[in-house]
Amino acid sequence: MSIKTATLNGVATIEIARPEKKNALTQAMYQAMADAIHAAQADGAVRALLLTGQPGIFTSGNDIEDFMQRPPQSEESAVFQFMKTLLGCDKPVIAAVTGAAIGIGTTMLLHCDFVYVSDEARLAMPFVGLGLVPEFASSLLVPELMGARRAAEKLLLGDPFTPEQAVECGIANAVLPAGEVVNHARRIAERFNTLPPGAVRDSKRLMHGPRRERVLQVISEEAQLFGQRLRSPEAMEAFQAFFQKRQPDFSRFS
Repeated sequence: MSIKTATLNGVATIEIARPEKKNALTQAMYQAMADAIHAAQADGAVRALLLTGQPGIFTSGNDIEDFMQRPPQSEESAVFQFMKTLLGCDKPVIAAVTGAAIGIGTTMLLHCDFVYVSDEARLAMPFVGLGLVPEFASSLLVPELMGARRAAEKLLLGDPFTPEQAVECGIANAVLPAGEVVNHARRIAERFNTLPPGAVRDSKRLMHGPRRERVLQVISEEAQLFGQRLRSPEAMEAFQAFFQKRQPDFSRFS
């Protein structure tokens, strides 16, 4: 299984564990993560969730081959189930970003309550370069965090950013040495064992409540455009170039 789960000392850990494919996410992996979040929500012994990857890689984003063979057909698809489940989790979610976080590897962090990044991490949202559009409400949340100008660099140009920049713009809480990031995140998660769980849940709802419906609306709008773009000639050229290990040529498009 490419998603490992374990519960220890009040913390449910969801580990992306497919290092041979740079932790690229398949539809089955999205479903497994959604199921793990549901299980943690229902487990009264779980006070917090820890989301992490492998040494040197958090996730490289979607597995392109799986994505092309099993494209999301609707908002009932596994990837959107994962998005909605993470967004709706009322227990604290702590992310330990162990390395590169590409595409949804970055956008999922926007929906975690605490984010700690390795000093080896690199974040990027290269959707436009693949002929696609931003997802997971990043078209709304990234401009809110960074401002329109810097968001254009990250979302339109797909420029990567450093762990320090992730902290500066508010995506992450802190940068830590690679060997310490998971243990630090776990210590933060375990602090919720000493806090009243009802008060934590209610406070999280209050923090996210005012914009929850807007975020869900944007996720839906993005999903419709994403599906259209996935079938576009631009996306076909981008994916063919990926498989052929060449630079895409968009010069014929207008």
